[in-house]
Amino acid sequence: MTERALRLGTRRSKLAMAQSGQVAETVSQLTGRPVELVEITTYGDTSREHLAQIGGTGVFVTALRDALLAGEVDFAVHSLKDLPTAQPDDLALAAVPLREDPRDVLIARDGLTFAELPNGARIGTGSPRRMAQLNAYARNHGMTIETVPIRGNIDTRIGFVHKGELDAVVLAAAGLHRIGRIDEVTDFLSVDTVLPAPGQGALAIECAASNASLTAALAELDDPYTRAAVTAERSLLAALEAGCSAPVGALADLLADGQIVKEMRLRGVVGTTDGSTLVQLSTTGPVPETHDQALALGRELAAEMLAKGAAGLMGERVL
Repeated sequence: MTERALRLGTRRSKLAMAQSGQVAETVSQLTGRPVELVEITTYGDTSREHLAQIGGTGVFVTALRDALLAGEVDFAVHSLKDLPTAQPDDLALAAVPLREDPRDVLIARDGLTFAELPNGARIGTGSPRRMAQLNAYARNHGMTIETVPIRGNIDTRIGFVHKGELDAVVLAAAGLHRIGRIDEVTDFLSVDTVLPAPGQGALAIECAASNASLTAALAELDDPYTRAAVTAERSLLAALEAGCSAPVGALADLLADGQIVKEMRLRGVVGTTDGSTLVQLSTTGPVPETHDQALALGRELAAEMLAKGAAGLMGERVL
């Protein structure tokens, strides 16, 4: 008797289906069981409001988690940056696979790079984090740009440039890699210019905490360095979310001496969306060996950023 197929819950977007399909193949090879995709529509997919208005994190995740808890699917794949920072007790974050390129990228008309954009260029992004850093960079380099809030899937966003409505859009490199459109990028934005969202480029594979055998099987996909990095980034985000409502960028990367990884550097930024004020700091320490050490790295940097004025950037947090 063949074992029944594992049901993988996924959002319906082209990107979600692509990344879930890649995970499904790997899990099928690992477990010897077929994996079928179960498409689930989330609130974030159907709402036309801007993400900031509908609550940001969680809007793409809740329906998938509900399906997991109801036993309608066996496991789910999320873009890690969509996950709320608090992990529910009844769900296991079974694996964080090796991270794709975490950078943001520009797709501009006429093959332009960011530095080549004309004065007054209109750049589309739905992310206050990207707006803050792009506007700060422009201010510091004598450029004049206008950041335009947009929503929609990758096709829709790139379409704004092709139709001439915008000069450029900013997207995540990882998503374009996963759907095979990375060759349309006209500029890879250095993380020194724009720090990505916490967890950007990483996937989260979640299942019911009660399903020990599946949790163990999925754990084979886990990349410990990626997990430590995103744990530190999300810990920074959680501590800043508690103390300020400004958009947060964060990236933890490994510093190697030859082939030997020596330390982890965590960088964080918060700023006002007009780019007039940014608080940007970094810290370097031993590579975290436990979950708690990774959490501590993020919390320590957050505390320094709040002390440097991050809390005051967007006004006091309204509870």
